[in-house]
Amino acid sequence: MEVTLCILGSPSTFLSVLLEGGVQSPGNMLLCLSPAWLMKMPAPGQPGEATLLVSKAVSFHPGGLTFLDDFVPPRRVTYFLAGLGPGPGRGWEAAELARNLTCPTGASAELARLLEDRLLTRRLLAQQGGVAVPATLAFTYTPPALLQGGDASPRLRLVELSGKEGQEALVKEEVGAFLHSEALGDAMQVAIKVSSWRWQGRQALRVHPRAEVGTVADTVLVLLEKLEEEESVLVEAVCPPVRLPFPGSPQPGPELAVRICAVVCRTQGDRPLLSKVVCAVGRADHPLRHQSSLPRTLEVALAQCGLGEAAQVAAVRRGVKTAAEAALAAVLALEAGLSAEQRGGRQAYTDFLGVDFMLTVAGGVLTPVALELNLGLCLEACGALERLWAAPRPGPMADEAAAAAPLVETMLRRSARSLMEGKQLLVVGGGGFSKKFVWQAARDYGLKLHLVESDPNHFASQLVQTFIHFDVTEHRRDEDNARLLAELVRARGLQLDGCFSYWDDCLVLTALLCQELGLPCSPPAAMRLAKQKSRTQLHLLCRQGPPWPSPSLHAVPCCPLENEADVERAVHLVPLPGVMKLEFGAGAVGVRLVEDAPQCHEHFSRIARDLQGEADHPGIGLGWGNAMLLMEFIEGTEHDVDLVLFGGRLLAAFVSDNGPTRLPGFTETAACMPTGLAPEQEAQLVQAAFRCCLGCGLLDGVFNVELKLTRAGPRLIEINPRMGGFYLRDWILELYGVDLLLAAAMVACGLQPALPAHPRARGHLVGVMCLVSQHLQVLNSTVSQEALQALHDRGLLRFNLFMSPEEALVSSEYEEPYCSVACAGSSLAEARVRLLGLCQGLGIDGPHYPVAHFLSHFK
Repeated sequence: MEVTLCILGSPSTFLSVLLEGGVQSPGNMLLCLSPAWLMKMPAPGQPGEATLLVSKAVSFHPGGLTFLDDFVPPRRVTYFLAGLGPGPGRGWEAAELARNLTCPTGASAELARLLEDRLLTRRLLAQQGGVAVPATLAFTYTPPALLQGGDASPRLRLVELSGKEGQEALVKEEVGAFLHSEALGDAMQVAIKVSSWRWQGRQALRVHPRAEVGTVADTVLVLLEKLEEEESVLVEAVCPPVRLPFPGSPQPGPELAVRICAVVCRTQGDRPLLSKVVCAVGRADHPLRHQSSLPRTLEVALAQCGLGEAAQVAAVRRGVKTAAEAALAAVLALEAGLSAEQRGGRQAYTDFLGVDFMLTVAGGVLTPVALELNLGLCLEACGALERLWAAPRPGPMADEAAAAAPLVETMLRRSARSLMEGKQLLVVGGGGFSKKFVWQAARDYGLKLHLVESDPNHFASQLVQTFIHFDVTEHRRDEDNARLLAELVRARGLQLDGCFSYWDDCLVLTALLCQELGLPCSPPAAMRLAKQKSRTQLHLLCRQGPPWPSPSLHAVPCCPLENEADVERAVHLVPLPGVMKLEFGAGAVGVRLVEDAPQCHEHFSRIARDLQGEADHPGIGLGWGNAMLLMEFIEGTEHDVDLVLFGGRLLAAFVSDNGPTRLPGFTETAACMPTGLAPEQEAQLVQAAFRCCLGCGLLDGVFNVELKLTRAGPRLIEINPRMGGFYLRDWILELYGVDLLLAAAMVACGLQPALPAHPRARGHLVGVMCLVSQHLQVLNSTVSQEALQALHDRGLLRFNLFMSPEEALVSSEYEEPYCSVACAGSSLAEARVRLLGLCQGLGIDGPHYPVAHFLSHFK
């Protein structure tokens, strides 16, 4: 089963989406030019719902390359977006196709009707979104159900008429009061129109001077005769254009008005994000409409009206962003309260919105006033502007993402959720406190999890479909245990779609079990190779190509250590200073810089004494033994690369930077994402991580690779053949909208993860680790779990807790980070300054834990 993003509608309207989809998911973005190319089939086990199949479509690929494809058998659609319109014809057919589908739907006739009701959206924007709207007087016989019983708005008056006869006096009285009210401000004209989806595109705009009370009232009475149930007649203020002093001399020609189109998209966590702003400029004495003016950027449009100062333009852009995102937030809040029937299906939600603004002056401040919401016109305008820059050339839009980029990412994300809903997955090893997010995420995604776990009282035993109590800690018996587990799975009749693990100790057993059950996974030999750190390095040192550059360029000389004699031999083979670490360790526990041979012997003896088995420090890999290795110490900055691989192909990579550690230890201190490196250096790290994974035989899965960037290029520290730990999954989800957990689950089911080809970060995060040994006092006061969680919930910081207070009671020599505290910013510098100030204010920063030093690499 593959991702299939299908659009039924005008290529002109959706061209931005189609081209961006061809880049982000080549061959999976399909355009249907006729409803006959699609068919609905009843969905088994889902009464009233249908599966949508596509038999013919235009597929889009990078560079605008297209093919007309016939699909035999038809492809199952995983996301559907249709251009909708009232009445019979294509719009009606599209509406019928979009109704009650099993796949996610980005629009429906039911939702479109709500958005096209200006009376409803005006009140929604003014009351819930706090968005400026024109002063409006509305007449109706029967108000829309969603407006009944609502609170009044100061700029929106609704008059309910008792019938069509004998209303003249009331209408004239209300019109007169409205036209003479202060709510109209400086407006000299009013527009009269019908608010209804039925009238979309079929009515002429009627504009009259504010002083002509009788003419306005008569026009309203004529339109009232044509109203149907839940329709209304609106009398609204025509926003006066901005009168700006033209630099140098009076502005030549007629007075100009600016109409602003904003496209805002729903992103990860149902958060609105402004993706593009496009403007139209025209004569102030003529209504500015879509498709009647050339699109231009906000900067150019304002400059043509005499506003060129950068600070003022930035202020207007901020105002548009705030209002547009508030508009979509209000719409999403409205939809959350609607039933599936009211939305047009269980999976029907608005994923993007066009918001039309008129720029005017309110209270002496340049203010964008929201005129209307739409589903296609603003998107089409943005696409038209982007096509001006289709040929590569320098310009203001050269580095800007397409207007549809966040929308396509949402289409892919919702497709992935739809594909995985109801999948049966076996999880081997429940993990510790830091992995509690897995169970909440599984519930949100609709995954059916079955758990194999050694602890009969594990907290997740009550959160899964099936709990199999089985001792997975004896790794010398992994082959036998895999066979026994496979028999248990078959005996219980589990029909699994996949099997995976995110817990270090269980990775090899999981690969063996997948092999027994015939489920997708990287080979057990590859997992063993990556699991043992010295074998990883020594194997890659021998991989000298072809192809070139070979993985051997990134491997580091090392020696495995099992006894004192190995230590003595290693100090003559590995250049010192070096790094000693546990072969199967995790969390940098027991990792130490050693300067000479006596320090090597001393540290080996200490580990042999203190960390003998799992009971001495659970969760760091001691179930595999306490063998060690000595490797060369590599100078350079440290980085994590989190990779998603499928069929040996690199689907996504996310690079983060780590701060300097507290030598001679290597416990992580600080991190930032996305990387602050130059693009070439970032690419070097990604390719080094990718080649090292392939060199070990890791072809399918989500992997975390730790590297150092030296003056000679990237060098490998280690490969973790599972998704990154600590805060990494959360940060990547927050910044890129990509969930590594869901990607790992998809790979485990043999499905290619639905990921954007070139994900863009939505900001920057800089974080610092807290340690119980350094922060015990503040952890019991200013940075208690409750205090940090409260700040997280208010959006003031990002808080990730890694262990319970009981787990944190470990010797300071072998402790792991207790939690991470991070701050966001629009730039790396902004996030860094915020975090430093926060750490100083909360007491995390101090003489023995110099946060400024830990952040010194992030410049």
